[in-house]
Amino acid sequence: MIIFKDLISGDEIISDSYNLKEIDGVVYEADCKKITVGGDNIDIGANPSAEEQEEGTEDTSQQVIDVVYSFRLNETGFDKKSYLTHLKGYMKSVKAKLQEKGASEDEIKAFEKGAAGYAKKITTNFKDYEFLIGESMDPDGMVVLLNYREDGVTPFVTIWKHGLKEEKV
Repeated sequence: MIIFKDLISGDEIISDSYNLKEIDGVVYEADCKKITVGGDNIDIGANPSAEEQEEGTEDTSQQVIDVVYSFRLNETGFDKKSYLTHLKGYMKSVKAKLQEKGASEDEIKAFEKGAAGYAKKITTNFKDYEFLIGESMDPDGMVVLLNYREDGVTPFVTIWKHGLKEEKV
């Protein structure tokens, strides 16, 4: 299995166990599922007394999105202006990391052009997105975008391809 980590923060973002689809050469999209966590009922074999039978039936389970839960992503908020400010700084950091790794000038130009184009798509549908950051909550790290497919039910995440490093597990 391959875990993809944020180049900047080092946070685990996603793994190859999700069906990653490359979009426009700059982002990956992965469909997610809603799962139920918590609410485990542990039977210790004791019989409750008559007075206590109604107690302890509170439901502590909750529905979460599998990628968000598995990679401990945290919701954050942006208005359009603050998101674009963050994205500009993040893209500069990613470009610097690509240069450090010895990426060719053509690769870097393709990244910059593709990222600018995809940023326009994001701002066009800005109100549809939820914003998630990694476990370390590093303000300079990648912001994962969460949205829903046309069916309004299927969640999916959008992740910046060039902002990831692979780690085999």
